[in-house]
Amino acid sequence: MEKDIYENIDRLKLAGFDNISIDLIYALPGQTMDQVKDNVAKAIALDIPHMSLYSLILENHTVFMNRMRRGKLPLPKEELEAEMFEYIIAELERAGFEHYEISNFSKPGFESRHNLMYWDNAEYYGIGAGASGYIDGIRYKNHGPIRHYLKAVEDGNARINEEHLTQREQMEEEMFLGLRKKSGVSMERFEEKFGQSFQELYGDIIKDLIQQGLMQVDGDHVRMTKRGLFLGDTVAERFILE
Repeated sequence: MEKDIYENIDRLKLAGFDNISIDLIYALPGQTMDQVKDNVAKAIALDIPHMSLYSLILENHTVFMNRMRRGKLPLPKEELEAEMFEYIIAELERAGFEHYEISNFSKPGFESRHNLMYWDNAEYYGIGAGASGYIDGIRYKNHGPIRHYLKAVEDGNARINEEHLTQREQMEEEMFLGLRKKSGVSMERFEEKFGQSFQELYGDIIKDLIQQGLMQVDGDHVRMTKRGLFLGDTVAERFILE
């Protein structure tokens, strides 16, 4: 398996591809810090411009989840998982990678423009069979099988479903998605986009998270600290509007 990774990346480079990305998964069953250090060193040695970092997530109705529930899957403790997370970030940054999003690292100029559009909560068109789009607060999906899609186009509507987001839901998504970025959320852009006072909506929450060491304010932007990034889902939940 490891040999295949090296060979395939070499093939991509020989074919002229210079924008290559890999996924790094940590907090694996039985994984030690020494193994993490070895994996990170090997990943950096690949000399590629982008990496995504994920801890192992157990899904319901899977072999791993069933084994974990029976006590037969020795996953790292949360403290060790946090140590792994901090170590990987430090090593990738030392190697010249920018930690530009909670799970993503890139060399300068190699950020994922596609994903940044989502994290900026920007609008986009979904064109083609099975494509998804987000325009004017409406998230939609087109028919999937090509014959169904073509028939739907002929009938005048390619969409199989639509979700109309309220302004509250749009503001929540602006925070959930924007806080994934290292740069965080622009308070000025938020107010221009939604016509609502950022401080009135979130001022007390931001203050509390700052006191916990999970968030910080940099000029016009609010963003998570490194500790906040590790607890990203917990932080994001605080921005659900009642």
